[in-house]
Amino acid sequence: MAEDKDDVDDHWQVSAACFNCGAVRTAAPNLFIERNGASAFAHQPASEQEIEDAWRGVLLCPAAAVRAPKGLKMPTGLFPQALTPGVWRLGYNARSSYGAHSYITLAGGLRLMIDGPRWSGHLERWIAEAGGLDHILLTHRDDVADAGLYAKRFGARVWIHANDADGAPFATDVITGDLAHEMLPGVRVIPMAGHTRGSVMFLVNHALFSGDSLRWDFRGHALHAFRDACWYDWPTQLRSLERLVHESFSSVFAGHGGSIVLDAPTMQSELRAFLDTTKAD
Repeated sequence: MAEDKDDVDDHWQVSAACFNCGAVRTAAPNLFIERNGASAFAHQPASEQEIEDAWRGVLLCPAAAVRAPKGLKMPTGLFPQALTPGVWRLGYNARSSYGAHSYITLAGGLRLMIDGPRWSGHLERWIAEAGGLDHILLTHRDDVADAGLYAKRFGARVWIHANDADGAPFATDVITGDLAHEMLPGVRVIPMAGHTRGSVMFLVNHALFSGDSLRWDFRGHALHAFRDACWYDWPTQLRSLERLVHESFSSVFAGHGGSIVLDAPTMQSELRAFLDTTKAD
């Protein structure tokens, strides 16, 4: 039986435009779930926090599939969203990057964008008021989105690995080789071939921006990687991930998948558990 239109207008909903990128589920896992191959509300938002997260879903969704009840007014200041001191989720996820998350962080007095959101006048104004943008760091070819527009607007340098460089022909700086190193003050790049040949991670102030190479699984409460979405080579990706046992990080901020803030010893324990379990498979 079809829902009455007035009843639908009175409820938060995810429309049929959803293409199941999972962005809203990984941003608000207690509010959004997967149902019948698409994102859906687990329940109608009730608390102030849930309503705020629902509105963030409206701005996050690259398909504009998250719909608010008719007549409800969107609050301001939803994005960028502070996740931990010095790290903000940008929102405005792009269809061209299949709804990947992007971030802004600070290092050595530099303002850094990690991967690209879709173009937003609101984000442009926020970045300008915050002092501009020095560098855009691209984890791999898939999550570039409108990074080129932000780079042009703010005169920012753009970094990508040589093996994925054709995904961002406007890049000003090309990362080479497969050894981790400090590429900017306070910024360590860790080559992470596997998901794509030129995937990398960026370690900034113990925050690991992992692109699509590592994520937090909210259902399993564990670190995880996308074996089914490994476009280059899965054994190579596992070997790349083993490099992280020599790094110190207390948070993972993923492009696709969940993000998590723990502490460095717990993160290493979770990493080793993931690697051991995956090798056993």
